[in-house]
Amino acid sequence: MKAMTTNSSLTTGRGRPRGLARLLFRAPVWLYRRGLGWLLGRRFLLLTHTGRRSGLPRQTVLEVVAYDPASGRCVVASGFGPRSDWVLNIQADPRVEVQSGRERFRGTARQLAPPEAGQALLDYARRHPGAFRELSRFMGFPPPRDEDEIRAMGGRMALFALEPAENSTES
Repeated sequence: MKAMTTNSSLTTGRGRPRGLARLLFRAPVWLYRRGLGWLLGRRFLLLTHTGRRSGLPRQTVLEVVAYDPASGRCVVASGFGPRSDWVLNIQADPRVEVQSGRERFRGTARQLAPPEAGQALLDYARRHPGAFRELSRFMGFPPPRDEDEIRAMGGRMALFALEPAENSTES
């Protein structure tokens, strides 16, 4: 990931991957499509959402910031910021399908309010300090000096809760 974050020729002006970097970022989607998403465990999930312009199903793999096994709720962050296509799509239509490991559910996406987002990011930073440093660097944030700065950073990021509907299905 370091090469992708430091080499601006791999991304467009909006920070989206292109070329080889795009293929690498899309590789986990292919794992899920081949029934091998379980290899990624619970650290990643496949989000299926509806294109805001096309109305067609779209898919992206996201890192899980938080997971609650009791409710099935997952929290994810937009590594490419609040203007990412998947973010704009779920803001237009919050109905989603989530596959994580071998489980799948239909549900709703909800953007976290800044205090809730800040706490989710702080909890993630405590559980995965190395991944948090990479995520911060990747998103262009300076390294936070303390927990208050991590909470503030979470309040400026686009974090979403993916919550199962009452009639969720598991496979």
